[in-house]
Amino acid sequence: MAWDVEGFAASLTGRSEHTRRAYAHDVAEFVAWAERGGCPEPADADHRALRRYLAYLDTRGFATRTVARKAAAVRAYLRYLRRHGVIAEDPGRSLRTPKGEARLPRVPRRDEAAAFLDAAAARPDVLAADAAGAPDPVGLAVARRDVAVLELLYGAGLRVSECCGLRIRDCDLDRGFVTVLGKGAKIRRVPLGGPARDAVAAYLTGHRPVLARDDSPDVVFLNRRGGALGTRDARRIVAAIPLADGRRLHPHALRHAYATHLLEGGADLRVVQELLGHADLATTQIYTHLTRDRLQAVYEASHPRA
Repeated sequence: MAWDVEGFAASLTGRSEHTRRAYAHDVAEFVAWAERGGCPEPADADHRALRRYLAYLDTRGFATRTVARKAAAVRAYLRYLRRHGVIAEDPGRSLRTPKGEARLPRVPRRDEAAAFLDAAAARPDVLAADAAGAPDPVGLAVARRDVAVLELLYGAGLRVSECCGLRIRDCDLDRGFVTVLGKGAKIRRVPLGGPARDAVAAYLTGHRPVLARDDSPDVVFLNRRGGALGTRDARRIVAAIPLADGRRLHPHALRHAYATHLLEGGADLRVVQELLGHADLATTQIYTHLTRDRLQAVYEASHPRA
């Protein structure tokens, strides 16, 4: 069995696609280092070797949070080897790494988010015809799909992978909910606001059939060829519309905005945690720092005694 990196990667069924790729890469990198550094067998990778590996990562100039992620991948890998009897003891149990400070994401303000979505909603009118002025049903279908994607990312706070993986049967538009398969294979139901529900309904009934093929998957969002919309496609959709100051957004910025604007509107932190699908409340609490920073900035700019 030796290092069995492929078996470890195959075992990560409960993780997101992004996490599986990152963990597989990180573990392959660790194994390559171990074999070069005098650890020809997994049993040779003791606690001292792991500390040397962390020191090696530090010399390569990785950020603290990146080192922490790579260490988490190695710990998961060593647990896998221990479960399968490859190693007798798990040296990763006592491996500790600094997490570093959480980075506060920069998110669009309420008015910026509204203007962003208004600009997206105006695009179908522009793309409804081809260069010669003839009706273009595919171009219109793609434009309506893009509006629905953006409304879901901001109006429901979905991760981009959750949005792209959403299936038709996951959408209960009559009641205004979508059922989402999130990180760690956890399922949650998320309410939809009116604009998001209307955008998804309009796309599903009038425009998805234009993109669908006989062999199209049962996902909500399709690309021009009738296949499932990928996460890179979703990133391009978001980046295609700049904010008023020229900034281009990443899909996760819309999720950040969703959480921040909920808290600014008075939503309970626990409720926001459930809506986002966070396992740990501490992950959600980063947005309380964001809202405090904004309140401080408004106070200092507006109050005569600030």
